[in-house]
Amino acid sequence: MEDNKLVYKTAARKNRIFHTVIYVFLSIWGILVLFPFYWMLLSSVKSYSAYTAERVPAFYTLSPTLQNYVDAFTQVPLGKYFLNTLIFTVITTALMLVVIVLAAFAFARLEFRGKNLIFTLFLSLMMIPNELVVITNFVTITNLNMRNTFAGLILPSVTSVFYIYLLKENFEQIPDSLYLAAKVDGTSDFKYLWKVMIPISKPTIVTVVILKVIECWNSYVWPRLITDDKNYFLVSNGIQEIRENGFGRENIPAMMAAVVSVSIPLIVLFLIFRNKIMEGVSRGGTKG
Repeated sequence: MEDNKLVYKTAARKNRIFHTVIYVFLSIWGILVLFPFYWMLLSSVKSYSAYTAERVPAFYTLSPTLQNYVDAFTQVPLGKYFLNTLIFTVITTALMLVVIVLAAFAFARLEFRGKNLIFTLFLSLMMIPNELVVITNFVTITNLNMRNTFAGLILPSVTSVFYIYLLKENFEQIPDSLYLAAKVDGTSDFKYLWKVMIPISKPTIVTVVILKVIECWNSYVWPRLITDDKNYFLVSNGIQEIRENGFGRENIPAMMAAVVSVSIPLIVLFLIFRNKIMEGVSRGGTKG
Protein backbone atom coordinates (compact mmCIF):
# COMPACT_ATOMS: atom_id res chain seq x y z
CA MET A 1 0.00 0.00 0.00
CA GLU A 2 2.76 2.41 0.90
CA ASP A 3 4.57 1.59 -2.34
CA ASN A 4 1.41 2.38 -4.33
CA LYS A 5 1.04 5.74 -2.61
CA LEU A 6 4.66 6.57 -3.30
CA VAL A 7 4.28 5.65 -6.97
CA TYR A 8 1.10 7.74 -7.19
CA LYS A 9 2.75 10.78 -5.57
CA THR A 10 5.79 10.47 -7.85
CA ALA A 11 3.58 10.24 -10.96
CA ALA A 12 1.48 13.21 -9.81
CA ARG A 13 4.63 15.28 -9.17
CA LYS A 14 6.01 14.47 -12.62
CA ASN A 15 2.66 15.34 -14.14
CA ARG A 16 2.62 18.74 -12.39
CA ILE A 17 6.18 19.46 -13.47
CA PHE A 18 5.35 18.51 -17.06
CA HIS A 19 2.27 20.73 -17.18
CA THR A 20 4.17 23.60 -15.53
CA VAL A 21 6.90 23.41 -18.18
CA ILE A 22 4.26 23.33 -20.92
CA TYR A 23 2.42 26.35 -19.51
CA VAL A 24 5.65 28.30 -19.10
CA PHE A 25 6.66 27.51 -22.67
CA LEU A 26 3.21 28.47 -24.03
CA SER A 27 3.24 31.70 -22.01
CA ILE A 28 6.64 32.68 -23.41
CA TRP A 29 5.49 31.77 -26.92
CA GLY A 30 2.28 33.78 -26.47
CA ILE A 31 4.29 36.84 -25.38
CA LEU A 32 6.55 36.52 -28.42
CA VAL A 33 3.56 36.24 -30.76
CA LEU A 34 1.61 39.14 -29.21
CA PHE A 35 4.57 41.47 -28.77
CA PRO A 36 4.51 42.82 -32.38
CA PHE A 37 0.84 43.75 -31.91
CA TYR A 38 1.63 45.49 -28.64
CA TRP A 39 4.52 47.36 -30.26
CA MET A 40 2.30 48.38 -33.19
CA LEU A 41 -0.37 49.73 -30.82
CA LEU A 42 2.19 51.44 -28.60
CA SER A 43 3.89 53.15 -31.56
CA SER A 44 0.54 54.37 -32.86
CA VAL A 45 -0.15 56.37 -29.66
CA LYS A 46 3.30 57.89 -29.28
CA SER A 47 3.71 61.46 -30.46
CA TYR A 48 6.04 62.02 -33.40
CA SER A 49 8.43 64.08 -31.29
CA ALA A 50 8.53 61.47 -28.51
CA TYR A 51 9.10 58.64 -30.99
CA THR A 52 11.95 60.36 -32.81
CA ALA A 53 13.57 61.48 -29.54
CA GLU A 54 13.97 57.91 -28.33
CA ARG A 55 17.53 56.70 -28.76
CA VAL A 56 16.54 53.45 -27.09
CA PRO A 57 12.93 52.38 -27.84
CA ALA A 58 10.70 52.70 -24.77
CA PHE A 59 8.23 49.93 -24.00
CA TYR A 60 5.62 52.35 -22.65
CA THR A 61 4.50 55.95 -23.00
CA LEU A 62 3.26 58.36 -20.34
CA SER A 63 1.60 60.73 -22.83
CA PRO A 64 -0.44 58.75 -25.37
CA THR A 65 -2.05 60.67 -28.23
CA LEU A 66 -4.61 59.97 -30.94
CA GLN A 67 -3.17 62.57 -33.30
CA ASN A 68 -1.50 59.84 -35.35
CA TYR A 69 -4.93 58.39 -36.17
CA VAL A 70 -6.12 61.82 -37.25
CA ASP A 71 -3.06 62.15 -39.49
CA ALA A 72 -3.60 58.70 -40.97
CA PHE A 73 -7.16 59.54 -42.04
CA THR A 74 -6.50 63.12 -43.18
CA GLN A 75 -3.18 62.92 -44.98
CA VAL A 76 -4.62 60.24 -47.31
CA PRO A 77 -8.30 59.37 -47.97
CA LEU A 78 -8.08 56.23 -45.84
CA GLY A 79 -11.84 56.26 -45.26
CA LYS A 80 -12.47 55.95 -49.01
CA TYR A 81 -9.94 53.13 -49.19
CA PHE A 82 -11.84 51.36 -46.42
CA LEU A 83 -15.03 51.62 -48.48
CA ASN A 84 -13.27 50.33 -51.60
CA THR A 85 -11.87 47.41 -49.61
CA LEU A 86 -15.31 46.63 -48.21
CA ILE A 87 -16.84 46.59 -51.71
CA PHE A 88 -13.99 44.45 -53.04
CA THR A 89 -14.22 42.02 -50.11
CA VAL A 90 -18.01 41.57 -50.16
CA ILE A 91 -18.36 41.08 -53.93
CA THR A 92 -15.30 38.83 -54.22
CA THR A 93 -16.38 36.64 -51.31
CA ALA A 94 -19.97 36.35 -52.60
CA LEU A 95 -18.89 35.38 -56.13
CA MET A 96 -16.28 32.95 -54.83
CA LEU A 97 -18.84 31.30 -52.56
CA VAL A 98 -21.15 30.63 -55.53
CA VAL A 99 -18.29 29.21 -57.61
CA ILE A 100 -16.78 26.93 -54.98
CA VAL A 101 -20.11 25.59 -53.68
CA LEU A 102 -21.24 24.59 -57.18
CA ALA A 103 -17.82 23.15 -58.06
CA ALA A 104 -17.54 21.21 -54.80
CA PHE A 105 -21.06 19.81 -55.26
CA ALA A 106 -20.24 18.69 -58.81
CA PHE A 107 -17.06 16.89 -57.73
CA ALA A 108 -18.66 15.39 -54.61
CA ARG A 109 -22.05 14.21 -55.87
CA LEU A 110 -22.42 14.34 -59.65
CA GLU A 111 -21.14 11.54 -61.88
CA PHE A 112 -19.59 12.46 -65.21
CA ARG A 113 -16.86 11.09 -67.41
CA GLY A 114 -13.33 11.97 -66.35
CA LYS A 115 -14.38 13.48 -62.99
CA ASN A 116 -11.44 12.05 -61.03
CA LEU A 117 -8.94 13.03 -63.73
CA ILE A 118 -10.32 16.56 -63.92
CA PHE A 119 -10.21 16.94 -60.15
CA THR A 120 -6.63 15.64 -60.04
CA LEU A 121 -5.60 18.15 -62.69
CA PHE A 122 -7.50 20.79 -60.77
CA LEU A 123 -5.57 20.02 -57.60
CA SER A 124 -2.30 20.16 -59.53
CA LEU A 125 -2.93 23.88 -60.00
CA MET A 126 -2.01 24.31 -56.33
CA MET A 127 1.58 23.41 -57.24
CA ILE A 128 1.95 26.37 -59.61
CA PRO A 129 3.88 29.23 -57.95
CA ASN A 130 1.67 32.18 -57.13
CA GLU A 131 4.07 34.55 -58.92
CA LEU A 132 3.35 32.84 -62.24
CA VAL A 133 -0.40 33.16 -61.67
CA VAL A 134 -0.06 36.85 -60.81
CA ILE A 135 1.89 37.50 -64.03
CA THR A 136 -0.68 35.65 -66.14
CA ASN A 137 -3.58 37.45 -64.47
CA PHE A 138 -1.86 40.81 -64.91
CA VAL A 139 -1.37 40.25 -68.65
CA THR A 140 -4.95 39.03 -69.07
CA ILE A 141 -6.56 41.88 -67.14
CA THR A 142 -4.38 44.43 -68.96
CA ASN A 143 -5.30 43.01 -72.38
CA LEU A 144 -8.98 43.20 -71.41
CA ASN A 145 -8.58 46.87 -70.43
CA MET A 146 -9.71 46.14 -66.88
CA ARG A 147 -6.93 47.91 -65.03
CA ASN A 148 -8.19 50.46 -62.48
CA THR A 149 -11.60 48.79 -62.28
CA PHE A 150 -13.31 46.77 -59.59
CA ALA A 151 -13.81 44.00 -62.15
CA GLY A 152 -10.05 43.79 -62.64
CA LEU A 153 -9.54 43.61 -58.88
CA ILE A 154 -12.24 41.02 -58.30
CA LEU A 155 -12.21 38.51 -61.17
CA PRO A 156 -8.84 36.81 -60.48
CA SER A 157 -9.95 36.07 -56.90
CA VAL A 158 -13.39 34.52 -57.43
CA THR A 159 -12.21 30.93 -57.10
CA SER A 160 -9.86 28.88 -54.96
CA VAL A 161 -8.70 25.31 -55.53
CA PHE A 162 -8.05 24.82 -51.83
CA TYR A 163 -11.52 25.99 -50.76
CA ILE A 164 -13.15 23.77 -53.39
CA TYR A 165 -11.16 20.81 -52.07
CA LEU A 166 -12.05 21.63 -48.45
CA LEU A 167 -15.76 21.93 -49.24
CA LYS A 168 -15.76 18.81 -51.44
CA GLU A 169 -14.32 16.75 -48.59
CA ASN A 170 -17.05 18.09 -46.32
CA PHE A 171 -19.82 17.36 -48.84
CA GLU A 172 -18.57 13.78 -49.23
CA GLN A 173 -19.13 13.17 -45.51
CA ILE A 174 -22.88 13.49 -46.07
CA PRO A 175 -24.32 9.97 -46.59
CA ASP A 176 -25.14 9.02 -50.18
CA SER A 177 -28.46 7.64 -48.93
CA LEU A 178 -29.74 11.18 -48.37
CA TYR A 179 -28.96 12.10 -51.97
CA LEU A 180 -30.54 8.93 -53.36
CA ALA A 181 -33.65 9.41 -51.23
CA ALA A 182 -33.95 13.00 -52.41
CA LYS A 183 -33.68 11.91 -56.05
CA VAL A 184 -36.38 9.28 -55.52
CA ASP A 185 -38.64 12.04 -54.17
CA GLY A 186 -37.99 14.05 -57.32
CA THR A 187 -35.78 16.68 -55.66
CA SER A 188 -33.54 18.56 -58.07
CA ASP A 189 -29.80 18.70 -57.54
CA PHE A 190 -29.92 22.43 -56.85
CA LYS A 191 -32.73 22.04 -54.29
CA TYR A 192 -30.86 19.19 -52.58
CA LEU A 193 -27.74 21.33 -52.45
CA TRP A 194 -29.64 24.30 -51.02
CA LYS A 195 -31.85 22.43 -48.55
CA VAL A 196 -29.57 19.64 -47.38
CA MET A 197 -25.86 19.98 -48.15
CA ILE A 198 -25.38 23.66 -47.44
CA PRO A 199 -27.13 23.60 -44.00
CA ILE A 200 -25.18 20.48 -42.96
CA SER A 201 -21.88 22.01 -44.14
CA LYS A 202 -22.57 25.44 -42.65
CA PRO A 203 -19.53 25.43 -40.27
CA THR A 204 -17.14 24.79 -43.15
CA ILE A 205 -18.82 27.37 -45.38
CA VAL A 206 -18.66 29.97 -42.60
CA THR A 207 -14.96 29.14 -42.17
CA VAL A 208 -14.30 29.58 -45.89
CA VAL A 209 -16.15 32.92 -45.91
CA ILE A 210 -14.18 34.23 -42.94
CA LEU A 211 -10.84 33.11 -44.37
CA LYS A 212 -11.69 34.68 -47.73
CA VAL A 213 -12.69 37.95 -46.07
CA ILE A 214 -9.34 38.02 -44.26
CA GLU A 215 -7.52 37.19 -47.51
CA CYS A 216 -9.27 40.00 -49.42
CA TRP A 217 -8.78 42.52 -46.63
CA ASN A 218 -5.06 41.74 -46.50
CA SER A 219 -4.64 41.69 -50.28
CA TYR A 220 -1.58 43.72 -51.23
CA VAL A 221 0.37 42.51 -54.28
CA TRP A 222 -2.52 42.31 -56.74
CA PRO A 223 -4.07 45.73 -55.90
CA ARG A 224 -0.61 47.31 -56.14
CA LEU A 225 -0.11 45.82 -59.60
CA ILE A 226 -3.51 46.44 -61.14
CA THR A 227 -4.40 49.91 -59.82
CA ASP A 228 -2.69 53.26 -60.05
CA ASP A 229 -5.90 55.30 -59.85
CA LYS A 230 -6.57 56.40 -56.26
CA ASN A 231 -10.31 55.95 -56.79
CA TYR A 232 -9.71 52.19 -56.70
CA PHE A 233 -7.05 52.01 -53.99
CA LEU A 234 -7.57 49.54 -51.14
CA VAL A 235 -6.39 49.96 -47.55
CA SER A 236 -3.14 48.18 -48.43
CA ASN A 237 -2.49 50.87 -51.05
CA GLY A 238 -3.37 53.50 -48.46
CA ILE A 239 -0.77 52.28 -45.99
CA GLN A 240 1.86 52.29 -48.72
CA GLU A 241 0.75 55.77 -49.78
CA ILE A 242 1.21 57.02 -46.22
CA ARG A 243 4.72 55.65 -46.27
CA GLU A 244 5.52 57.22 -49.65
CA ASN A 245 3.98 60.61 -48.96
CA GLY A 246 7.09 62.06 -47.41
CA PHE A 247 5.49 62.54 -44.02
CA GLY A 248 4.90 58.79 -43.72
CA ARG A 249 8.40 57.71 -44.58
CA GLU A 250 9.61 59.19 -41.29
CA ASN A 251 6.38 59.41 -39.32
CA ILE A 252 6.24 55.81 -38.23
CA PRO A 253 3.57 56.47 -35.53
CA ALA A 254 1.10 57.67 -38.19
CA MET A 255 1.82 54.62 -40.28
CA MET A 256 1.31 52.35 -37.29
CA ALA A 257 -1.98 54.10 -36.56
CA ALA A 258 -3.15 53.23 -40.08
CA VAL A 259 -2.06 49.62 -39.62
CA VAL A 260 -3.96 49.38 -36.32
CA SER A 261 -7.09 50.83 -37.96
CA VAL A 262 -6.85 48.29 -40.78
CA SER A 263 -6.20 45.38 -38.41
CA ILE A 264 -9.02 45.99 -35.93
CA PRO A 265 -11.89 44.72 -38.16
CA LEU A 266 -10.04 41.46 -38.84
CA ILE A 267 -9.14 40.94 -35.19
CA VAL A 268 -12.76 41.48 -34.14
CA LEU A 269 -13.98 39.15 -36.91
CA PHE A 270 -11.60 36.41 -35.83
CA LEU A 271 -12.46 36.75 -32.14
CA ILE A 272 -16.19 36.50 -32.89
CA PHE A 273 -15.96 33.50 -35.22
CA ARG A 274 -12.85 31.69 -33.95
CA ASN A 275 -14.90 28.70 -32.76
CA LYS A 276 -16.59 28.42 -36.15
CA ILE A 277 -13.20 28.49 -37.88
CA MET A 278 -11.85 25.68 -35.72
CA GLU A 279 -15.02 23.62 -36.14
CA GLY A 280 -15.11 24.10 -39.90
CA VAL A 281 -11.46 23.21 -40.44
CA SER A 282 -11.73 20.10 -38.26
CA ARG A 283 -14.86 18.91 -40.06
CA GLY A 284 -13.37 19.64 -43.47
CA GLY A 285 -10.33 17.49 -42.72
CA THR A 286 -12.18 14.52 -41.21
CA LYS A 287 -13.84 11.77 -43.18
CA GLY A 288 -16.10 9.00 -41.92
